[in-house]
Amino acid sequence: MAKNLVIVESPAKAKTIEKFLGKDFKVESSFGHIADLPSKELGVDVDGDFKPKYEVSTDKKTVVKKLKDLAKKAETVWLASDEDREGEAIAWHLAETLKLDKNKTKRIVFHEITKTAIQKAIENPRGIDYDLVDAQQARRVLDRIVGYELSPVLWRKVKGGLSAGRVQSVSVRLIVEKERDIQNFEAVASYRIDAEFSNEDGQTFKAKLPKNFSTKEEAQKFLEQNANADFKVSDLEKKPAKKSPAAPFTTSTLQQEASRKLYFSVSKTMTMAQRLYEAGLITYMRTDSVNLSDEARKGAEAEIKDAYGAKYSKPRNYKGKAKGAQEAHEAIRPTNFATHSVDIDRDQARLYDLIWKRAIASQMSEAELERTNVKVSASTHKELFTANGEVITFDGFLKVYLEGSDDEDEEQDGMLPAMKVNEKLLNSYITATERYTRPPARYTEASLVKKLEELGIGRPSTYAPTISTIQNRNYVEKGSVDGEERTYSQLTLQNGIVKNRALTEKVGSDKGKLVPTDIGMIVTDFLVNHFDAILDYNFTAKVEADFDEIAEGKEDWTKMMKSFYKNFHPVVVDVQENADRESGERILGKDPKSGKQVSVRLGRFGPMVQIGTVDDEEKPQFASLSPDQQLTTITYEEAMDLFQLPKNLGVYKDQDIEVNNGRFGPYVKFGDTFVSLPKGVDPLSVELDDAIVLIKEKEKADAPIYMYNDLPVQKGKGRFGPYIKWNNMFINVNKKYDWDDLSDDDIVELIETKIQKEIDKVVHNWEDEGIRVEKARWGRHNIIKGKVKIELPKTVDAVKLTLEEVKGLIEKNAPKKKTTKRKTPVKKKK
Repeated sequence: MAKNLVIVESPAKAKTIEKFLGKDFKVESSFGHIADLPSKELGVDVDGDFKPKYEVSTDKKTVVKKLKDLAKKAETVWLASDEDREGEAIAWHLAETLKLDKNKTKRIVFHEITKTAIQKAIENPRGIDYDLVDAQQARRVLDRIVGYELSPVLWRKVKGGLSAGRVQSVSVRLIVEKERDIQNFEAVASYRIDAEFSNEDGQTFKAKLPKNFSTKEEAQKFLEQNANADFKVSDLEKKPAKKSPAAPFTTSTLQQEASRKLYFSVSKTMTMAQRLYEAGLITYMRTDSVNLSDEARKGAEAEIKDAYGAKYSKPRNYKGKAKGAQEAHEAIRPTNFATHSVDIDRDQARLYDLIWKRAIASQMSEAELERTNVKVSASTHKELFTANGEVITFDGFLKVYLEGSDDEDEEQDGMLPAMKVNEKLLNSYITATERYTRPPARYTEASLVKKLEELGIGRPSTYAPTISTIQNRNYVEKGSVDGEERTYSQLTLQNGIVKNRALTEKVGSDKGKLVPTDIGMIVTDFLVNHFDAILDYNFTAKVEADFDEIAEGKEDWTKMMKSFYKNFHPVVVDVQENADRESGERILGKDPKSGKQVSVRLGRFGPMVQIGTVDDEEKPQFASLSPDQQLTTITYEEAMDLFQLPKNLGVYKDQDIEVNNGRFGPYVKFGDTFVSLPKGVDPLSVELDDAIVLIKEKEKADAPIYMYNDLPVQKGKGRFGPYIKWNNMFINVNKKYDWDDLSDDDIVELIETKIQKEIDKVVHNWEDEGIRVEKARWGRHNIIKGKVKIELPKTVDAVKLTLEEVKGLIEKNAPKKKTTKRKTPVKKKK
């Protein structure tokens, strides 16, 4: 038995570390946190000192038992979780839950998983840093209280199943406010002047007028002034310049640059970085520091001199700008600068390449440039055209890396031909192009991370989960707007003649940008109206600063919680009791037939249009919005069109065909068959022939691919991926199989495996009573009778249950039917 037990939080990390330690060390994984707040209760003593109630989750009990047994036999237990607050809390939970002896427990941390770093950590153990633990507890408890108290308010006042959170709600607010700015934006047109000239040697270059013209008439008049003009270089200025490399990556800048250059989502970037770290290829990936250690700078310097030459080397330190940055940590860098590339999974390799280039470039010489500014004058007016050029005289760090930009309009200066003052120039053409001012750009995942960091909201470990959460909660979605065509004018002066032509461009394309949903906007408005303090950017940043103070031992976390809760809880109670319901209602007009009010609002099943009100004698009429329509932007005409659905198209094979809108988009219904319309097709434009084509394609796709036990097998693709269907049973087809070319043996194997799984999960089946007990997820069991499903506590031994006991549980737990008392009519006074 090994004398030393090392506990890390990840199996991959354990595997890498085990290679560096001898036979006296056994490395095991805790698989992340082993304890957390309970899932079905607040779990915080809000009436006392805010002590959290931690529980070991069911899926971790086996892990905890194994670690306890190993810890008892080991002479020394080394807690080697990550060096951030989350890692410190994991180490603390391990020490408490496993009841480790303080005299034989040591805490070690390292910034990279290399042999040198691990050995150095073993030689320099420390105790658990309880200030870091308290900072993590403060974050977890405060966020639990906010979510646990705000979410029920949303259920009652907006819609069931919603959630709120300190950082997630502020993130959604940023996106909603950006959307409102875009909706309120009015584009203004002006005319931009561009020209092309050639010098005496016949070399061409482009120039522009520094100002725009407001009207087409002004632009045309200016072009006409240039029709017979002579042009020359009126001024030429050359200046040396230098460009410096960017700092090595922090978590935030890595997420931004991986989005720009590799098109990774924030969560994908963090997953890939985690794997690189656990494989010992990069340093710890959750950091807001731009520092490099002395050892790293020396390693980079040696590699730069070896690969590129001494003149390319310039070691330097960087100072971070992020609020609350933990400068004791290191930036993200390769563990070995001599490893230029790695032969692993393609996406991991691409991310490693980006990290290596950024880190090595940060220690390289500045690029040396020569910037040229040329002014061109005309003999017929006083306006000057300008041209800018840039020549690299020494590439320096640009040999390796150039930072990306979020600015879509950013123009790169090109090279200019050699010219001299008073040199005559020949004009090839001058254009006046109608350009429109652009609305503010929607956030991408990367630019949202940048904004959160600028505001001091969240920390490196929170960005990825926050952005995933707001999308999973359906408050925000990735835009899929293709844009629309817009006509614009362009005037061209060539050979002394001005010509006008109409051109088209696509505008408003926002694929991949973050767009708030109706529910996201309604929830944000409700929270801002009633909980403005929680949604305030400064408050959220102040909380982060408080966590930093706690981590440094300068503030008591329970005092912070008491101060927060004293102001927060009374507001929750007041809103719960007194606030009106929020539905995002907009009144659009009146129905021409009935004269009743037409409005849009959020209903139980999503956004809808309503004709009439609850006060009318007749019941209101309802129609659901299509998935690409929003409460905030739908027009009266679009809303009234929805009442033309469902629309009967005719008959095919003696069955009616109708087209309608559903929760997942427009569809055609033929008997019991539903066929989704192709993306972008307006259901009101669909005719009978169009529907028949779609139905025939569906019939072809649904045709049996095999017969099993005299029942047909069909295949299809659903929301959760490819599947086959047999005997009303849907069976997922995983990557083990070639879905496009399933063999008969594959089909039989899939069906028989599914049948066996269904048999295995049934613990009891009283067919005469229509009652069964089945295994469920996480080691639980369910009682099922018809549509009633009752989840049994983990303490119940399902195997030993009798029919009578199960019937008793059904009687006790099944939802009671509501009985509505008839109201006694009130007699009106005469």
